Amino acid sequence: MAKSERIAILGSGNIGMSLARGLVKADYCKPGDITLTRRAVQHLSEEAAQGFKTSDQNSNAVSDSAVIILAVLPQQLNTLLGEINGAIDSKRHVVISVISGVSCADIKAKLGSDVQVIRAMPNTAIAIGQSMTCIASDNASAENIAEVTKMFETVGSVIKINEDLMTSATALCACGVAFFLRAIRAASQGGIEIGFHADEALKMAVQTAKGAADLLLLQNSHPEHEIDKVTSPKGCTIAGLNEMEHQGFSSSLIKGIKLSALKAGELYTKG
Repeated sequence: MAKSERIAILGSGNIGMSLARGLVKADYCKPGDITLTRRAVQHLSEEAAQGFKTSDQNSNAVSDSAVIILAVLPQQLNTLLGEINGAIDSKRHVVISVISGVSCADIKAKLGSDVQVIRAMPNTAIAIGQSMTCIASDNASAENIAEVTKMFETVGSVIKINEDLMTSATALCACGVAFFLRAIRAASQGGIEIGFHADEALKMAVQTAKGAADLLLLQNSHPEHEIDKVTSPKGCTIAGLNEMEHQGFSSSLIKGIKLSALKAGELYTKG
């Protein structure tokens, strides 16, 4: 697998389109190097105008590309694999799956045991180059893993994990975007209650959340270390934190992540 090889993204929904836009924005490839597929191809007219190749024929897209990215819903995967099975060449193609709850073995059972499959779990922040992507494989070469890592590093951070943790990565990183967005939304609503206009409260909550995340990322710090800096004895911060904990703030977030991981593991029916 080389950077110059054509890419087919089969299933151009939110993640597929976010990946395509992110790769182009990062200059990893040109729009014309990517084929986007969708059953209702007319919905890709805007992308076609931007230079992306579009198609409603998954098999043709595979034949024209070397890197195949599976980005359909789990319940659509078996149909997709049936469509492309005859077009897959294990000596030429590398298959990347961003589908929740589907193992490398599940895909190889349909496409052939010698097909190199790499699982990747990005999130929608990939569209702006800020994804947290986890990757895993049970048979891909070191060269292909390195190139897939490089691909996703152009659109965010990457960590290689054991495949048995990929469903957990879905809950923490992919579902996690929604969890943190909901927390920001709640903070902005609290801001409205204490006197700010809605647009002011949202901007303040968003920047505060970004600053908190950057404190950890840029200083390689720990949340409790940074919390200690703003919690003084009998102060307003510790009072607010303790009230949130009494109401189950941390517990509810932990339970939500655990439930999402459980659900993610049940989305795909091997059939």
